[in-house]
Amino acid sequence: MTTPLVQAASAGQYLTVDEFLDLGFGDDAKPESKVFWLTPALKARIKAIRGKDFPLLRVRYWQQDLRTAWILEEIGKEMPITIGVVVDSGGAISSVTQVEILAFRESRGWEVRHSFFTEQFRGAALAERDVLSQHIDGITGATLSVRAVKQVALIALLLADAVQASADTSAAE
Repeated sequence: MTTPLVQAASAGQYLTVDEFLDLGFGDDAKPESKVFWLTPALKARIKAIRGKDFPLLRVRYWQQDLRTAWILEEIGKEMPITIGVVVDSGGAISSVTQVEILAFRESRGWEVRHSFFTEQFRGAALAERDVLSQHIDGITGATLSVRAVKQVALIALLLADAVQASADTSAAE
């Protein structure tokens, strides 16, 4: 049984949006936020990853050159986890460069905020059938939180590819 002291220590705000953006882009180069409108096809792919509808019509993100940062929420067991993902689209394929937990509101599964877990996502890309290109080890007792972080990483990769494709289309016109 989890004591109230452990519950209080596990749930909380770990990073602000500005702190996350500083980690992703550096202190001096924080870009302005942008908005990306989701197409029905993209919403369908996100629904397939989540197993339920994605409630947003548009998503806010930050972009500098070919690097984007996304802050998304996904339900762990009962409460949302606020997760930040930085994606680099400068190579042949987009890949995750950073995953951070900004806020965690559950009493269990908070271990996903630690670097031993989040660093596993570094270099992960979108593989066929919208899965991650590399295995992510789970954490005993945090299965739903692990699943939520993996889903957000996949969604961020999908969104980064869609932003890049939109930019490529606009440049070609």
